[in-house]
Amino acid sequence: MQRRRHLALSASLLATATLGPLLLSGCAKRESAPDVAWTLLDGSKGQMSAQRGKVMLVNFWATSCTTCVHEMPQIMATHEKFKAQGFDTLAVAMSYDPPAYVDNFAKSRQLPFGVAIDNTGVIAKAFGDIRLTPTTFLVDKRGKVVKKFVGEPDFADLHKLIGELLAEA
Repeated sequence: MQRRRHLALSASLLATATLGPLLLSGCAKRESAPDVAWTLLDGSKGQMSAQRGKVMLVNFWATSCTTCVHEMPQIMATHEKFKAQGFDTLAVAMSYDPPAYVDNFAKSRQLPFGVAIDNTGVIAKAFGDIRLTPTTFLVDKRGKVVKKFVGEPDFADLHKLIGELLAEA
């Protein structure tokens, strides 16, 4: 019985990971990203509504997540490639991630974008109660969620989509 439940949960997680991005990106109507506020490691503050006019990548991650650590160089490269065109990235460290680890990771790898620690879990909750990392959202210039990635995205496809969104009026 427990094995059956475990298999059902695994199948559900797999379906979410593989179909979730397709279902969200296939919708004609885009939903607004939650208007969350954050404090970056350097103490500066930001808010989602203040990002209107930019294409934004919001990445939920943890220093203990091997896929997160593996994809971070590609997220950095994506940020560098598009930042001059009105693109920004926010890396949101999960509430369970020790702040000292997050700070050390960001500094040692010289992350070129904002890093916030979601101490209370309020940002993850606002984006749909995010529990799996990495989970990444692509938000258009109007503040609408275009695509959700659970797991590492296909970066070639992501770059193509970012280019299309940056070209939108």
